[in-house]
Amino acid sequence: MADSQDRPNILWITIEDWSADLSCYGTKGLQTPHVDKLASEGIRFEQAFTTSPVCSTSRSAMMTGFHQNYIGAQEHREPNKQPLPYGIRPIPHLLAEAGYYTALMSRKTDCNFLPTTKEELFMGVDWNERKPGQPFFARITFGGTHRSWKRDPQRPISIYEVELPPYYPDTPYFRRDWANGLEQMQLVDREVGEILQRLEDEGLADNTLVFFIGDHGRCHIRGKQFLYDGGIGIPMIMRWPGKVERGQVNDDLVMSIDICATVLEAAGVKAPVPLHGKSLFSNEVKNRKYVFSAREKMDETHDAMRAVRSDDFKLILNLMPERPYCQYNNYKESSYPMLAAMNAMNLKGQLTPAQAAFFAPSKPEVELYDLKADPHEINNLANHPGYADAKAELLAELQNWRDHVILDKGVPDYYHAWDVFPESCPAPTVDEWVYNNRDKYDFVKYGWPAWYPTKSLKEWERIVKIWEPWVFRESTSTMARPAIGLAAKAKQAARSR
Repeated sequence: MADSQDRPNILWITIEDWSADLSCYGTKGLQTPHVDKLASEGIRFEQAFTTSPVCSTSRSAMMTGFHQNYIGAQEHREPNKQPLPYGIRPIPHLLAEAGYYTALMSRKTDCNFLPTTKEELFMGVDWNERKPGQPFFARITFGGTHRSWKRDPQRPISIYEVELPPYYPDTPYFRRDWANGLEQMQLVDREVGEILQRLEDEGLADNTLVFFIGDHGRCHIRGKQFLYDGGIGIPMIMRWPGKVERGQVNDDLVMSIDICATVLEAAGVKAPVPLHGKSLFSNEVKNRKYVFSAREKMDETHDAMRAVRSDDFKLILNLMPERPYCQYNNYKESSYPMLAAMNAMNLKGQLTPAQAAFFAPSKPEVELYDLKADPHEINNLANHPGYADAKAELLAELQNWRDHVILDKGVPDYYHAWDVFPESCPAPTVDEWVYNNRDKYDFVKYGWPAWYPTKSLKEWERIVKIWEPWVFRESTSTMARPAIGLAAKAKQAARSR
């Protein structure tokens, strides 16, 4: 039976590691009818961004409504979690105090602060546990789009249906890996359809504000972990029957943390500390000129970047330009088939200049992109005299945000790990050296060494051959993803014992 309370129920659906690669956003090849229907019943935001390009930092921001750096939650998988500062409270706590039943209907919170557990942050695991007539705030994450991916036997996608960004080589191998990710999104779309159908079946849909987003960008090269639009650009859809007109397409610059402010406004709750995010219904969002994002260490890969984006331009400030984009990261090297192939092609000189730039031994301090002329962010104009004014304006806006919004502490000296490791890699691969020296160095503090390249051409080609059967597996295959790297092999061996 439908609830009769005045305040809306709130359902916040998140998918993992996924940009706006959905059919309602115009992506070629896949079909996402359930998300498309949701978009047709509300607002599809065309320019939506997360505050950080990895899960724990972006989720920390979304659990509070504040940029992760401001609350000390900017380091991915922070081992020494601290209480939230400045009187800031988690959004589910504020809603619980206002009479909402709060539920986390999936596994992880992935927050870099205290309180951090599911039990500490939420009251239960399903909205059906609430009292009669009590409004609910429910969050649910569908994790299928996080690597690894399953194929879709119901609707396999041909490699000829898809379109690759120009920073990837256009080969069957790259098309197949891209298409496999799209097939996994089709599987997730059906899960989204099931939870939305449940709202209908229980008579709750008409009084439920629904959000659908990604926690950060896609898990591909130049996506997750980086501040290009592929890493911070996300889908964002809002449906609120009777309150939000159907079929809208919105071009405002919006952030994931704006959902927090919107939720509190809809519930009639005032935060004890004004949020960084703003209500999606506010003039502050409608008139917003810039959005900002930041990246710190990812696992034990130390790097730091800041970015400001307008409608027309993106500026990225690399705080550790001496480090390569593709310095060693165990997660990516064990999860991304494309990374192995592009490393091999780069060492053979087979990449275009735009593709090879990401495999350079160091980064420019400043990157500036004209998004209207160059939506894929491959032509760095930071030193172009014709863009000097745009560069100066964005640098000033970014510095103001760093100084006055997130109170940016920058990069600590130990992040650079000067003189901590040998000058060059003593082992055949960085992976082997890191694994064999895991008990001899404090990788949590100093990070993994930034030696580059991380493998020889021969080793990368060997890994590509390991990946190929899995990338090209049939849509009905149950083949397990291969264990790439010593840590992954050790985990696989431990599970099999």
